Amino acid sequence: MSSPPPTPDVASLLDRATEALRAQADVTVHLVRWIVLGAISGALAGLSSYVFLEGLDEVTEFRLSHDWLVWLLPAAGLVVGLVYRYLGGRAVHGNELLLDEIHEPTTWVPRRMAPLVLGGTWLTHLVGGSAGREGTALQMSGSLTDLFSRVVRLRPDDRRLLLISSLGGAFGAVFGVPLAGAVFALEVQTIGRIRYEALVPALTASLVGDLVVQGLGYDHEVRRQFDIPLDGVLLAKVAIAGVAFGLTAAAFSALAHAIKGLLARVLPWSPLRPFVGGVALLALVLLCGHDYSGLSLPLVDRSLAGEHLSFVVFALKLLFTAITLGSGFPGGEVTPLFVIGGTLGAALGTPLHVDVALLAAVGFVAVFAGAANTPLACAIMGVELFGAGATLPFAVGCVVAYIFSSHRGIYPTQRIDMAKGSWRIEARGSRVNKQRGQVVPRSSRAVKLHEHLSRFSPR
Repeated sequence: MSSPPPTPDVASLLDRATEALRAQADVTVHLVRWIVLGAISGALAGLSSYVFLEGLDEVTEFRLSHDWLVWLLPAAGLVVGLVYRYLGGRAVHGNELLLDEIHEPTTWVPRRMAPLVLGGTWLTHLVGGSAGREGTALQMSGSLTDLFSRVVRLRPDDRRLLLISSLGGAFGAVFGVPLAGAVFALEVQTIGRIRYEALVPALTASLVGDLVVQGLGYDHEVRRQFDIPLDGVLLAKVAIAGVAFGLTAAAFSALAHAIKGLLARVLPWSPLRPFVGGVALLALVLLCGHDYSGLSLPLVDRSLAGEHLSFVVFALKLLFTAITLGSGFPGGEVTPLFVIGGTLGAALGTPLHVDVALLAAVGFVAVFAGAANTPLACAIMGVELFGAGATLPFAVGCVVAYIFSSHRGIYPTQRIDMAKGSWRIEARGSRVNKQRGQVVPRSSRAVKLHEHLSRFSPR
């Protein structure tokens, strides 16, 4: 006779069920905590972005009706230089400081960063400097969020995650792209790696930031929506254009860094650098007109309307922006990169026999993808701005631009986890060389792919 089945140990089953419930409760508490913290970060990002955007619109409108303000470019540059020299402290490092504090926290982000970059960017746009919005929004959001972390005494690891979420909140709020904002925050820190541990607060912050800006009454411009059928020939042409977008992104980063380095060597007293930059910009405005001052959104509007533009247009916008930011005027790089990419796409559309408006839209996001090393975020941004009907062209353009933009980018303190165009994974913690855009690993030995994968094999 067979023996009867063993009687279930009721106490053991209850212990297992209790342990499982306790684990789920811990996960739920953790999730709710980070949703709340992400929402606070997003609210700070949304409020600061709204103030910045409303003021920027007023400043831009005033400048457009008073052309004589460009004559104040040198004086404004000197004022900005003096303020940052004697009042800026560590805030002068801007976005580079934010990424450094995420990678290797040393001290709090300066509280003065937010008001300095806000006033400096408004002044830059008032006199016609070619700058954008993203850098200012990121710095304001990061400064305010880190102040909150300091007040509530968050642990260092939690503070880093909240700083990451502040990037998503600012990006989503200032451009009206909440999903792209979240992915940007996870992707921008390290080339070849996405920080999934910050997914919940980053997504929450980006959504809340966008909702706050909308709720306060700021309306982002609605872009044209595309519906493009699958076409292999079209995608091949977009890939060819993507090479040009990537090389343009690399050229912009190289020129901006070269101008910054040259002025630092020639002019040891830093306030003179934006003054000289202001003189150069004034000369360019007198030679080329006012189209390339400020955000230059009318140029990209013409591109997205299907107007073919000369290659000179994107080259001049690139030059104006590189001088503005390289000489030390505060502001962002992203909106000028949108314009550079959009106008380059409009110039490439006719020779490639591609719809000018479509290629302008791809260039709009692809040049930024190459310059910021964030292809996923930019492809998603293309979908959020221009519709899902052109998802594949956006993806192809952004990925190709990312590959061909080298490691040089607009964020020198980005770290490198996987080098582009290589089956080697660089030592974790590598960063981009500020002068040459090269991979500079913290350790001198690169980790081979099989060595990296072996870390996940059974012991």
